[in-house]
Order: sequence, then structure tokens, then C-alpha cells
Amino acid sequence: MIDSVLKEGDELWRPRKGFAQSTQIAKFMNWLAARHGLEFSEYEDLWVWSVEEADRFWRTIWEYFDVISEGKYCGVVTPGEMFKARWFEGSLTNYAEHLLRHEVVAEANETALCHATEIRPLDRLSWQQLGAAVRKAATALRQLGIGPGDRVVSYMPNVPETVIAMMATTAIGAIWSSAAPEFGTQAVLDRFEQINPKLAFFTDGYTFNGKIFDRRSESKEIAKRLPNLKHAITLSYIGLEAEDLPVPSQSFESLLAGTPIAREDFKYTRVPPDHPLWILFSSGTTGLPKAIVHGHAGMIVEHLKVMSFHCNMGPGKRMFFYTTTGWMMWNSVVSALITGASAVLYDGSPVHDGLGTLWSLAEQSHSTLFGVSPTLVSNMKKGGIVPERDYDLSSIDTVMVGGAPSTPETFEWIYDNVSRDLWVTSQSGGTEICSSLFAGVPIKPVRAAEMQGKALGLNVQVWNESGEPVTDRVGELVVTNAFPSAPLFFWNDRGDQRYRDAYFNHFSGVWRHGDIAKINCHGGAYVYGRSDATLNRYGVRVGTAEIYNIVNRIPGIEDSLAICYEVGEGRDWMVLFVKLAVGRDLDETLRGEIIRHLRSEASPRHAPDAVHRVPEIPYTTTGKKMEVPVKRLFSGADPDTVASPASMTNPGSLDWFKTLAAQEIEALKPI
Repeated sequence: MIDSVLKEGDELWRPRKGFAQSTQIAKFMNWLAARHGLEFSEYEDLWVWSVEEADRFWRTIWEYFDVISEGKYCGVVTPGEMFKARWFEGSLTNYAEHLLRHEVVAEANETALCHATEIRPLDRLSWQQLGAAVRKAATALRQLGIGPGDRVVSYMPNVPETVIAMMATTAIGAIWSSAAPEFGTQAVLDRFEQINPKLAFFTDGYTFNGKIFDRRSESKEIAKRLPNLKHAITLSYIGLEAEDLPVPSQSFESLLAGTPIAREDFKYTRVPPDHPLWILFSSGTTGLPKAIVHGHAGMIVEHLKVMSFHCNMGPGKRMFFYTTTGWMMWNSVVSALITGASAVLYDGSPVHDGLGTLWSLAEQSHSTLFGVSPTLVSNMKKGGIVPERDYDLSSIDTVMVGGAPSTPETFEWIYDNVSRDLWVTSQSGGTEICSSLFAGVPIKPVRAAEMQGKALGLNVQVWNESGEPVTDRVGELVVTNAFPSAPLFFWNDRGDQRYRDAYFNHFSGVWRHGDIAKINCHGGAYVYGRSDATLNRYGVRVGTAEIYNIVNRIPGIEDSLAICYEVGEGRDWMVLFVKLAVGRDLDETLRGEIIRHLRSEASPRHAPDAVHRVPEIPYTTTGKKMEVPVKRLFSGADPDTVASPASMTNPGSLDWFKTLAAQEIEALKPI
């Protein structure tokens, strides 16, 4: 039997008065009342104002945070259609300058970065040390001929050198892009060949779960196949002997050599709002990854807003979220610096020293925000660890759950095993916006699996297939107004066709995010999976997360994946794949238990037509279940085209599905 009766939406926590009053969003609301005479009794009222008077809202963000700019912007946002709206035209800003502005006011030796890896013990970098390193690196890049608009790419681990490289690149107006070192050669080239970089940062290797991975030959091949590459900077991270590259190269250490450069002697390259800041890449499970371009001004105001108000970051806070350098969460963790908070970095396996690895680092680094995926929480639960008992977590006041839809059990485990007095926030956004659409609200109650509210300044709605907004019903997640964190464009996207096709063609002129979601009557939200993985059962849309929330609580089931595909004549066929614990068999008793729970706790439409045991559930490198590639396999797609091996945690995990789709697909169809 299932061991929990907690339901979606059950209240778990209310903020204490002192906590609520101390939050960054409460301070902003007090400022709005004092400065502009705008008083809001609750968050929903503030959100309504932020979208109904979006121009004024973003103007107050610029004012409240005193954004550094040359020139005065001539308007907050250009009038006209939502697609390709431009923000704060006439201003000249620099994102890196805002990350480092707190160096001026930080006390001596105040921490900017805490960092550790499997082979490096926990250490720290002060604001002054970080600023000094960025200025040296930026100056060295300028001396190499790197300037505004040049692309600089990184094949580096999650270490301070990578943060320094990113900040130095963007400080001089060059464009940053990153691939994690666990990516293979072709996966990196699928990204970097699209943007034709001029300089690259390479690591000699990385470690994961105690194993060393040499990346020298991959770096050499990547450099050879990038025709415009003029320079390489190499990091001796694991201490392997340096090898010659096909372009002039120098060590990272040499980049930071020389005389210190005073703050007043260094000039940031301030750029227009439509000047690219960085290029992020979608996961690319099929086809080439989308090269998503964001701008300086848009990311400055968005990250000031989301990090301050929705993550409650500020001076004295420390943000730790397990991530790699190939995921937008790396950019988000570094963006905590924009509020004066510290960022905590870790490179390696999250279970290198056991299931408590990340909690141990949170304890040692005195993290105040601890970020974790629902999958890791599930593994911790199954492993029986109790962080509250085993670690001093008194510094943590916030746990952020992200990367995949959460379940009531995720929240329950955190409150039962970490602390009863925590702000637990589940948020959802994406690489496309490098931020959140559904966000945390520290002045609201926490309810099981619920995302507390719609992000300020974004008119987030859920629409039915007719394009009508719905409440308490599942539908398409859309944004109906322009927002500054939208991509400027996709790189090499002639006529913006791929950009339009991705987000603006389903509902004309409205951003369709690609998730199915539900917004309830008090503004809370739930995301149930990707639209293209939605299960259409007898004309009703079913989110896969609804199924996983039930099935994965059944004892003996470790993981699951569901697909639904057409089998001709208007019929659909739904299959549930389950990974079982050692010693558990998929017999008729377990099949019946699965069907019974889905029918009684959800609806008959949630019950599959077939259940299969699989050795492993396939995941992307960013932790998302590969529902769409599996669905495409069973819809008859060429097995070699459904997914890029480089996008997968374990490329071999699809083999079982390929075999079944090729040999037994007819057996899955009803007679």
C-alpha cells in the first residue's frame, strides 16, 4: 500500500511574521507604498498590477535596484506585437558590472563564491578576489583581440575559473556560451559550430564519482573543427600533461598573471539592450540544439527581480543548487551575485560520498538556499537518510525544488527530514527565459507540490485548446505579454522562423511555453509535463506527472515513464514502463495494483493499456525523462533520429525501448 495520504495542495507551512517582513519582496512592497503610493495587501494584488501596468512595474525595478546605465532609456518596452519586443532602448548596460557591483560595498574578505569538487576541498573566493581575477582575465582577453560580439565558448567544469571566464567575457561585451565537460565531442560541436567562436576555454578533464575523465583529445578535436577559433585557454584541473592544440593557447593561470588592476582603472563595455549577452542551448533531444540568445538589459532586470523577490536572495545569503555548466541553472546560481548574495559551486557526483554529499556541502558552506531535484529527493528518501539528524543545517531557511515536476511526497520528505520551519519553493521556467514563469513567493503559505505564484511582470495563464484562459483545469502554459527575459533571437535563425515556430505559432502572437499546467483559484500552479508528451486519452489531456505521482509511491516501483501514441483509425494506446526494485517482479498482482491506484486516485483515463518492466528509465543530461523520444520510437520514427546520444545521461538506456518498438510494437496494439 502507498505510505502517504498527503494530497496535492495540502498546506504545509506558513511564514512567520518576522520571516515574512524580512523578505526582499516585503521590502519592495514597502518601498512601493512609500515612494509611489502603491499599497498591496497580498501577493496576487501585486502580481495583477505588475502585468496590468507592466511598463510601470519594470520601470520601478530599474529604479529600485538603481541599474547602472550610460544614457537614459527612451522607453521601457517597444510598442507592438509581443514577438521581438525590445526593452530599455537607449540605455547602455553590462551584466558583469552588475554581478560585481557589490565588491565596492562588501567588507574585506566577505565571501562571493564557495566552491568544492570531488578533488578540491571546500574553499572560498572573496568579492575582492573575484573582482581582481575578472579584471585581469578581461584585460587579457582584450589583449588577445577579443571584443564586443565575439563568441567565447567554454568546455569547463563547475569551478570558480569558469565563473571568472564568463564574467570576464561578458564584461568586455563578448558573447558567452558553455558546454559541460561530460558532453562528448559531437554534442559540443552541435552547439559551438553553430556560433563560430573566436576563443575557447578548455579543461584537461573532470571527475565524476571518483573516476577521472580525460578531455584532452576531445578538446583537440573540437578546436580543430571550429574554423574561426583563434585562441584557446587551458585549465589544468586534474593535472594531466598539457598537449598541443591546433590553435595558439595559454594556461588559465597566465590569464591571471601580472599587475592587479584597480576598479577605477577598468572599464566595462556597456552595450545596447539588443547586444547578446550569452547563448544558451536547449537540450536537443532531437535535431540540433536551439541556440538561444539573451541580452544584457533584459537579464539584468529579470535576475534582479527573480533572485531578490522569488528566491529571497540578498547580502548575507548563499545559494547552492546542484548543477553542471551545461544547464541554465548554472547561470541562475551565478546570478545570485547580482543581489549581493554568495554562490555555492560544486562539481562532481551528487552522491560521491553517499546520499548525504550535497547536505554535507550545504553544512560546510553555510548555504541558506539549498536547491535539489525531485529525483534526488526520491533517491534520498529511498536511501533512508535524515539530513536534520546527520548535519547542522541551521543556516538553511529555503529549499528550492526544480528541474522536474514535484510531488506532495517531495515536499513532505523535506519537512519531515530537513526542518519543519522552512520555505520550500518549487519553481518552473526554462532555458528559453533563463528564469521562472511560476515562482516562489516567501510571504505565502507552502502547499504540497504547489508552485506558489505567477512570476511578477509576466502574464502567465493556462489556456484550453480554443485559446481561452481556464482555472483549476489542465491546459497549455502561455504568456500573453512581452517580458524582458525572452530571447532576443536564435543564432543563425534566418527570418526568425525557428523562433516563431517554437513559441508563437500555436496561439498566434502569444508565447506558448510547451508545458501543460494548471493554475488554481488562489494563484498557485502545477506543471504536469511537456505538451508534446501529453497523453491524449479519449479526447482528454492527461499530464504524465499525474501518473508518476501515483505510480512511484507504490512499494517496489523505483521509476516510471508513460507514453500514449496513435495506432490507427483514431485509436490511441497508452503504455506504462516501470523500473522495479531488486527482487520485485511485474506479476499480475502488481499490474492490478498499478491499475487500481490510477483508477481510484486519478481517473480511469489514467490507467494504461499495457505495463512493461524496463531495466532503466532514460533521462536527458538535465534530468528530464525522455518521454518524447520514446513516444516517437513507438510511433514508427527512425531509432537513429529520435535522440542525440550526447543529450542523454546514459545513451544505452534507450536500447531496450528500440528493441521493443522494432520487434513487438504490433503486440502492443489492440486486436
